[in-house]
Amino acid sequence: MRNYTRKEGQYLAFIYNYTKINGRPPAEADMQRYFGVSPPAVHQMVLKLEEGGFISRQPGQARSIRVLLPPEELPNLE
Repeated sequence: MRNYTRKEGQYLAFIYNYTKINGRPPAEADMQRYFGVSPPAVHQMVLKLEEGGFISRQPGQARSIRVLLPPEELPNLE
């Protein structure tokens, strides 16, 4: 299992659960509303998760975030 911080884990859990419930990945604005943070904070987290190999995305394509970890390696969403 790869190591991620508690905050990173919550973002991963949110992306996974949002995608499962809605049938498509969240937009950065959805994460901004859920976590109550600024747009730059969400974008920096997305970049950090991508650099860490936890997610993949298609730059320039909306709602293209995909969690690369199996569900059993994700924390519960708080």
